[in-house]
Parts: sequence; C-alpha cells; structure tokens
Amino acid sequence: GRRGGYMEIVGMDPKVQEQLVKAWSVNLCPNVNGQIAMACQMLPPKEGEPSYELYCSEREAVFSSLKRRALAVNKALNKLEGVSCQAAEGAMYCFPTLQLPQAAVEAAAAKGQAADFMYCMECLESTGIVIVPGSGFRQREGTWHFRTTFLPTEADIGTVIESLSAFHGKFMDKYRC
Repeated sequence: GRRGGYMEIVGMDPKVQEQLVKAWSVNLCPNVNGQIAMACQMLPPKEGEPSYELYCSEREAVFSSLKRRALAVNKALNKLEGVSCQAAEGAMYCFPTLQLPQAAVEAAAAKGQAADFMYCMECLESTGIVIVPGSGFRQREGTWHFRTTFLPTEADIGTVIESLSAFHGKFMDKYRC
C-alpha cells in the first residue's frame, strides 16, 4: 500500500522548492484507479442488484483462499526448528520469531549485520524468496524475526513453503555448533 513520509529541505533555491512542492502535491490524493477501487470496496453491490451474488461468491472465494494459505504458511513455519509463529490476524503476512544458532549471530555481527538480516539475504540468494528482516521493525534487542506474505497463489504456495523450509534446514545446519 501507499506509505507516508517526511522530508526536510534546507538551503534549497525557492524556485526548485516550488517545483518540488508541485510534484509532491500530486501524491496527496490517490490516483484514479485507487479511488475507483476504494469506491467499489466501500459501496459493494447490494442484495437484489444484478452483480450481488457474483460479488459475494468472488469475495468469499478470495477470503477463503487467503485463510487456507495463511494456515498453510503458519503451520509450515511452526514445524521449522527454532521458529515460532502466531496465526495471522487481519494482515496478509506472518511474522515468525527465529531462534538462531549463536554461530549465525556471530557471523552476522562479523559482517556488521543483524542476524535476521543475514538470514533473509541468504534466503533471497538461495531461493529467490524475499522475506523482510524483523530488525528493520525495531524489535526487541537480541531477538530475531522475519516477515513473509502468504500471497502466492494456492497453486504456488506449496512450492514456496518447500523452498523456504529447505533453506531454513540448510541455514540451521550451516551455523549449528
């Protein structure tokens, strides 16, 4: 989704600043497609309207699929050594806790990296799967996490789970004392 931000500019030429403000102002409102999508979500078809039944069945299919994928990812993560994951509630991602071998923590420190950052980078390099290190979310010092979605299709989620599980096993073996 869209994100907010803040920028401080010091010593900028007033004419350049004027142009920057114009360019920035365009982002104050959602684009037309975003406005249409929100209108559709806020004003769905009502019972008795021609598209009501189709809307309800498509909506139910999407949410049911998301629930199945969330459960599959959560179940798979909780089977991994040193991984604990709460069920996803209201988001399209899981945020598991990692208990990493001390050798992994030390190897990351030697590189000037957080251990979960190193884990995520090695996962990307090994599998092509992008997961986000929890250290970027200002987690409690000395704890390791990552964020992952369950958005791959139901046809693909099994392959993603298998790849992530295989990577995790190899990572743990690599750094096990």
